[in-house]
Amino acid sequence: MTLIAGGFEVVSITEPAKAMSMFVRQKPDLILMDIVMPDMSGLDICRHIRKEMNYKAVPIIFLSTKDEDFDKFWALRQGGNAYLTKPYSPTDLINTVKSYL
Repeated sequence: MTLIAGGFEVVSITEPAKAMSMFVRQKPDLILMDIVMPDMSGLDICRHIRKEMNYKAVPIIFLSTKDEDFDKFWALRQGGNAYLTKPYSPTDLINTVKSYL
């Protein structure tokens, strides 16, 4: 809702497998994802996007409740561009998204 109110077009996908098949059909401008998801972790998806799909230029921003330094480090090491810890402010989200688009 925050991004839509900020004027962004948002496609929401809750199942990792569906996201991967959608990425084949339509290259996103930016990807927001959590680390903890059903079936696959966000870290696994990030690695797959970066290596298998060769979307090196598509920014990936992690949004997660995991707030340990190790989680942040590992998410960025797997190919993420930014990491916001939940709860995050709407302003932080909008500013982070704008900085990568």
